[in-house]
Amino acid sequence: MSTEPILELKQVETFYGRIHALRGISIRVQRGEIVTLLGANGAGKSTVLRTISGLNRAAQGSIIYRGRDITGRKPHEIVEMGLIHVPEGRRIFKGMTIRENLELGSFTLKDDGERQKRMDHVFEIFPVLHERQHRDSALLSGGEQQMLAMGRALMTRPKLLLLDEPSMGLAPFLVKEIMRIIVRLNKEGVTILLVEQNARVALQLASHGYVLETGSVVIEGDAAALRKDESIVKAYLGD
Repeated sequence: MSTEPILELKQVETFYGRIHALRGISIRVQRGEIVTLLGANGAGKSTVLRTISGLNRAAQGSIIYRGRDITGRKPHEIVEMGLIHVPEGRRIFKGMTIRENLELGSFTLKDDGERQKRMDHVFEIFPVLHERQHRDSALLSGGEQQMLAMGRALMTRPKLLLLDEPSMGLAPFLVKEIMRIIVRLNKEGVTILLVEQNARVALQLASHGYVLETGSVVIEGDAAALRKDESIVKAYLGD
């Protein structure tokens, strides 16, 4: 069995103008894993995901995905390779129906039969989207919008899913539902890199974790061990 990671960042540096946002970030994600990025607001977690997906350009270092260097690739090229980013804030297309949003997720697909097959799979995972597929997405609750954003990503059949704060602003019962779905997707073969404000939940789901501070990785390790680390508990778990 190959031990080559599905994703590896090697000493990645990213800037916002003169602001040094990422400082030599190195991360590995093995196939089939859930890996989580932890850290305070402004630590650089979202910037890591944006740099991987091509929304921000790495100034230095390299990003290797499935054995290929994708540093500097355009976002649509990265999407076509099966690396999909669900950004913070959901970014659904309001004024369009749920079904139309999902169809946009398969814009590169020419086979209508395959598109419907993928949509049926999304509807099976998210029954509420099936029930309301002709409703304007602007009328959805926050939890339903998050489900739609994830469903749209699944229309591409991702091999690696970047999830940025999927539980933000959701009621506790919806957080549990979103996390249950993340586990299911992972069991179906989707590798996941997760940025999540709820550090306790994230470390329960993940097999490995990285802690960021001011654009640098300061701690990494097995998720179970991180949950027991007193400094991690104090800083991020609120105990």
